[in-house]
Amino acid sequence: MSLKNQALEYHRSGRPGKIEVVATKSLTSQHELALAYSPGVAEPCREIAQHPEKAYEYTAKGNLVAVVSNGTAVMGLGDIGALAGKPVMEGKANLFKRFADIDVFDIELDVKDPDEVIQAVRAIAPTFGGINLEDIKAPECFYIERSLQDLNIPVFHDDQHGTAIIGSAALLNACEVTNRNLSDIKVVFTGAGAAAVATATMLVSLGVKVENIYMFDIHGLIYKDRPVDMFPEKARFAQPTNSHTLKEALVGADVFIGLSVGNLLKPEMVQSMADKPIIFALANPIPEISYEDAKAAVPDAIIATGRSDFPNQVNNVLGFPFVFRGALDCRATKVTTEMKMAAVYALARLAKEDVPESVRLAYDDHGLNFGPDYLIPKPFDPRVLMWVAPAVAKAAMESGVALKPIEDFEAYRSHLAQLMEKAKIVIQPLVERARRNKRRVVFPDGENDKILRAVERIIEERICQPILIGNPERIEAKRLAMNLGLEGVEVVDPVRCSEDAELVDAYWQLRQRKGLTQEAARRAMLDETVVASMMVKLGRADGLLGGIAIPYADTIRPAVEVLGLDASVDVISGTYVMVAKGRRLFFGDCTVNINPSAEDLAQIAINTANVARTFGYEPRVAMLSFSDFGTHRNHEEVRRIRKAIRLVKEREPTLKIDGEMQADTAISPHFAKEYSFSDIAGTANVLIFPNLVSGNISYKLLSEMGGVTTIGPVLTGVCQPVNAIAMGASEAEVFNMAVITVNQVLDMEKAQGAN
Repeated sequence: MSLKNQALEYHRSGRPGKIEVVATKSLTSQHELALAYSPGVAEPCREIAQHPEKAYEYTAKGNLVAVVSNGTAVMGLGDIGALAGKPVMEGKANLFKRFADIDVFDIELDVKDPDEVIQAVRAIAPTFGGINLEDIKAPECFYIERSLQDLNIPVFHDDQHGTAIIGSAALLNACEVTNRNLSDIKVVFTGAGAAAVATATMLVSLGVKVENIYMFDIHGLIYKDRPVDMFPEKARFAQPTNSHTLKEALVGADVFIGLSVGNLLKPEMVQSMADKPIIFALANPIPEISYEDAKAAVPDAIIATGRSDFPNQVNNVLGFPFVFRGALDCRATKVTTEMKMAAVYALARLAKEDVPESVRLAYDDHGLNFGPDYLIPKPFDPRVLMWVAPAVAKAAMESGVALKPIEDFEAYRSHLAQLMEKAKIVIQPLVERARRNKRRVVFPDGENDKILRAVERIIEERICQPILIGNPERIEAKRLAMNLGLEGVEVVDPVRCSEDAELVDAYWQLRQRKGLTQEAARRAMLDETVVASMMVKLGRADGLLGGIAIPYADTIRPAVEVLGLDASVDVISGTYVMVAKGRRLFFGDCTVNINPSAEDLAQIAINTANVARTFGYEPRVAMLSFSDFGTHRNHEEVRRIRKAIRLVKEREPTLKIDGEMQADTAISPHFAKEYSFSDIAGTANVLIFPNLVSGNISYKLLSEMGGVTTIGPVLTGVCQPVNAIAMGASEAEVFNMAVITVNQVLDMEKAQGAN
């Protein structure tokens, strides 16, 4: 399936679009209806009528941003109109929510006249705590933003300032790495639209001399009194005369910043620049010069792009969610230059900090030390919220625009930490790590439609090298019928495997003392899961992912028979990652062990804790029960759990574990108040169920109730990475499990290397 068809299906599947409105208050009774609407709602209305600022207390205004566009400059699509731009605005709403827990209404205005845009925004402003202007063409965008600065809420045109903030942070650090002073550098821009003009303006604020900025657009150099395509914001950067072509201007230049079109900058131009040139080729998806060509031209060049597959990605998501978070939280009346500068300096400083293990794992420790290949934080670094939002809020207070100054910044950072957990995308760090460490994953259900669709996405996102088990002719026929881009994928035919003497003999040698004859070994090669397991055993694949069309046990059993248990464990178990209400909870065991002994429970706890570590979390283990810390201390089950805890502490003394405790005690600070002696109660993230009945029922109920994302089951304890997908799993779930399987391979390789 082409990217076009995938994108269309993504947007229309299920509930069309990418956003929904969710109620934040209970409405389950007549009494609550009376409070939410008539007659109770009259009371906050009266309060707000008398004291307008109380709208922040009684409504969602304080955490609500409007993403407003008229569709005149939508990404690389140009003037496609308000309605056609709506998918982009919904996407922006997703980013606000994911990265900073800010709610958004997207507002598409079917008007071209900038005064009509201004009038519309003024009319809707009482609803919102802030306005994000988006995809409005220059020069109208400057006029519109400037005209709305009196609304007493932050108005921020991200196409201008987002790129300016991120690019300026990167340039600050690039100059430090190359021992340059901002006041001395010569900067050449290609592109003179909103992003370029705002970036140049920011650089001047940081100390770059305006006369040292050479800006080019489609008509050539911006110079004084140029007769075409000029407006005041652009004219600020006009050179005295039309004295240079782009090629001439680049001679001896320190910095190139491209916000224009692909393949504009030639290698010989890079070679003509100053030593260790700084190249920011930010056009997307094709930069002004490719990373490879720029490095080939000048190997010690400092390079940034807008792409995620090269170092130093200048991505607006590092800016706007956190600028608005800080502005909303101190109730800023506008976004000042000082606030934007604070964001620049915060990002620049953060890049110099030691990178936490969770981020290093996500990017395979790929150059994540301050230097030429790490000038700014990665987009999925969860610390950005903690650094940028407080810096912006503090700058708002210092510049006199904060109506609700933050009194305790330590308490504010603690609050942001809770939001950070809610906003983090749980699978993305593992995706980034998998991309940089491609391994071979074998899929025994190679003829299944969902597997084939998922494998196409896996290939496109470079997650692993997939190997399909199945009939090659049938797989090829399906590929053509479904229009899938699977050309070149390795396909292994089980029939051919039954004729592979090496494979058959290896399996017979493995199982001959388990009652298997050589002929039976040959016939066993017709079983796709046995074939897949043997491929992993013989090193022809690194991990196995199956089970979408067969019972869970029918995937696990042959895999365990072939591969065996990991030497450090005596029990395998399954873990589900449950993402709900800003919490990441790891449920074990919900899939394998029916009535585990104390010894089994201890191993399950250790297995599940290791899964939490794979996801970048420090495990805090609660052993669940119907009892709380001895309320039923003589019951057989309670004694079993307590013995399991003792065994865990003997085997892993540093693992944080406590119990027995009830589920609400484990995760709710409110219920945990009675048990202040426990440093796990109320804060647990690993929940170990006493048996399969309780675990299986719990995860399935939560999965079906809505509002919960389930990832798994992640199998732990087999000698090599094996996972069994739940029957009927979606293509997205197959993709996630492939990502996890690759990460398990990497974790196992890392552990073996350490030993």
